[in-house]
Amino acid sequence: MTLSAADAQTLLQDSVTALRAGNAAKARSLLEELQQAGDAINPQWLLMAHACRMMDDDEAEEAALQKLLAIDKRHLAALLLMGELKARQNDDRAANGFYKAALNMVSVGAKVTDDLRPKLKQAEDFLAGAHGRFEDFLLRKLGEAGLQGDDTPKPVSNAIDMLMGRREIFHQKPSMFHYPGMPQREFYERREFPWLEHLEAAIPDMKDELAAVLAKTQKFSPYVESIANRPRPNNPLLDDSNWGAFYFWKSGEEITENTAQCPKTVSALGAAPIPIIKERSPMALYSVLEADTHIAPHYGLLNTRLICHIPLILPADCALRVGGETRPWKDGEALIFDDSFEHEAWNHSKERRVILLFEVWRPETSEAERSALTTIFEAINEYQKPVNI
Repeated sequence: MTLSAADAQTLLQDSVTALRAGNAAKARSLLEELQQAGDAINPQWLLMAHACRMMDDDEAEEAALQKLLAIDKRHLAALLLMGELKARQNDDRAANGFYKAALNMVSVGAKVTDDLRPKLKQAEDFLAGAHGRFEDFLLRKLGEAGLQGDDTPKPVSNAIDMLMGRREIFHQKPSMFHYPGMPQREFYERREFPWLEHLEAAIPDMKDELAAVLAKTQKFSPYVESIANRPRPNNPLLDDSNWGAFYFWKSGEEITENTAQCPKTVSALGAAPIPIIKERSPMALYSVLEADTHIAPHYGLLNTRLICHIPLILPADCALRVGGETRPWKDGEALIFDDSFEHEAWNHSKERRVILLFEVWRPETSEAERSALTTIFEAINEYQKPVNI
């Protein structure tokens, strides 16, 4: 059967008239004539889908929509109608896919006609409801498996939060040196480090020594300082003593006048696996955060170490965010984290916060790896030194 362009257009217009009159069967018959004639007018598939929907023929409706999406995979109306069809069939997963694809098209500038606006709202409402239904289903399954509540492993809880869109995915992005193969873990737990028991037992002595230091020193050197002949760091607290430092070791050098004041603190630090790297480590200090001070999000230099915090003066409303997790400091308990993730800290109180801060080797690194890394870092330091001619 061959149709002229004029006859094809007449059939198409007649099918539109039939649909508007509510005569789906006639519209479908006319559109089938166009198909049999081999006509390639794209809108016929959308009209066919509407006709089949009015006749409650889900299978034929889907076939028509799939034909249209094969021609134009980004056809907004077809995506919305497929989402609606799958929602009617209680196929939440497929409906989610089509509805999300439609909303993504709108987000990148797809034209939205007035007749599609209610369907876009319908898509948004469906996705919100489906999100809740899926979470309820997932939590029920976890509960049946005995994995809900306090017994849920922390990585499982984090994975669920990421799946449900409540938690952003972060990765290590050290600003100077990346060592491949390290676990993507923001925080570590105290029980993983037996040496912490000795350190935490010394906290009362540490607090006494800190009190003696504070009796002599009211203002501390800025933690972030500009360095001659180097670009100035893009840090809001540059040369600002609101984030202050009292070093015991800085860039591998002992600050003897400070260690002499705090012998019990220094002795306790001897239990920790602190790197010994010429002109780089040890690194240990009081980190002082004055009232109403916020350390902006930033990344540490390396992912071969962890940072340990021992809280010594801890007012309320202070916390640390590392990647997608925020933890407050707790009196008497160390906090260990990987600073190669984006992290920030704040003191929203009206009092000073002081922690003992030091770095330790990552527990996943072997002695051979630590030796190699030490050589690498010392070579970097040596290469960066100016050459006297």
